[in-house]
Amino acid sequence: MLFISVVFLYWFSSYIYVPILSPYIEHLGASYTYLGIVLGSYGLMQILFRLPLGILSDFMEKRRPFIWLGLAASAVSGLMFAAFGQLGWALAARAMAGIAASTWVVFTVAFSGFFPKHEITRAMSMMQFTTVAAQLTSMLVSGYLVERWSWQLPFWLGGIVAVIALVLALFLREKEPDPGRTPMSLQDLAPVMRDRTLFRVSFLSILAHCVLFITMFGYTPNQALDLGASKNDLAWLTLSFMLPHAAATLFAGRTLVNRFGARAVLTVGYVGTAVFTFCIPAASSFGWLCVTQIFNGLAQGLVFPLLLGKSVAHIEPSKRATAMGFYQAVYAIGMFMGPFIAGWISSAWGLAGGFRLAAYAALAAGVLAFWWIRTDTKAGVSAASGGPPNTGSVQKNV
Repeated sequence: MLFISVVFLYWFSSYIYVPILSPYIEHLGASYTYLGIVLGSYGLMQILFRLPLGILSDFMEKRRPFIWLGLAASAVSGLMFAAFGQLGWALAARAMAGIAASTWVVFTVAFSGFFPKHEITRAMSMMQFTTVAAQLTSMLVSGYLVERWSWQLPFWLGGIVAVIALVLALFLREKEPDPGRTPMSLQDLAPVMRDRTLFRVSFLSILAHCVLFITMFGYTPNQALDLGASKNDLAWLTLSFMLPHAAATLFAGRTLVNRFGARAVLTVGYVGTAVFTFCIPAASSFGWLCVTQIFNGLAQGLVFPLLLGKSVAHIEPSKRATAMGFYQAVYAIGMFMGPFIAGWISSAWGLAGGFRLAAYAALAAGVLAFWWIRTDTKAGVSAASGGPPNTGSVQKNV
């Protein structure tokens, strides 16, 4: 419970200002192109730092120092945003938030270490649900705080919450390595990063994060304001996306996969995301925009926990932080390239162009998921959900 509480506060501090971030940067005088650079810097830092942090954590066989680093960076990010209302400082603060998010690789591996191998997907679903719950809670109050007080208040609150989480994290216990485990060595790096399952799941995750950081965590709030919504209305936009997203996250990792198979769940999730992202620029009112977000949140919630669990389910415990670091560093490409390219396209053709880019990315991911994930037998389903496969290996199922 202490660990889950720290995770909740960690993401709360990072997402308290996300609904108003792009409108705030635009308020400071940024173009869509510069806005894309600021939003993309969050992913760029994760591309640079996630894999090295995962490798270093495995070599040191330590998790807590990296958790402390992430919380400290999150606190600095929020306080930088709050104290300096300039475009250059906003870019630096968002980059610092990317460094904070880079430590998520260690959070997930540390938590999964308390579960047996066949329960890893359940552990990842718990982490994903805690993440979504923190995102939902924090993002709901963001617009109200700005409407009632000022642009800076969500940033101040995010920094303070991160400091509280850091204090709590000092009391986390370090799980001792298994006595019989083989320590991580340099020779282990290449085989982990060449793993076919890990590579394919990571590529699918690039496209998923590309869509997410173009839409709800990117330009959808700007679309809402263009339709006449108030800053306080952004809470309803957030609620319409995050509630179904959280519900889908709870059931996707085990219930739906066990019943329908990984191939079906991922394909439906990606295709549904494509359809309802296409509908965003077609929404004629704020109410209809919220409708698109209900189904978009549901569709995207089917994808993330399944990909997260499959990324490390077949990896030895001593190498999981490296594998998770690779996975998260690779999908951060989508967090960087998605909003960056969408910002450039939106500057030329309006917000509709950026949303169409996201929809095409989701559709491509649906096709790849259908092509790559071929086995919906009981063995394949069990492996996809984190359970012990009946025959074969996870790699043969993907």
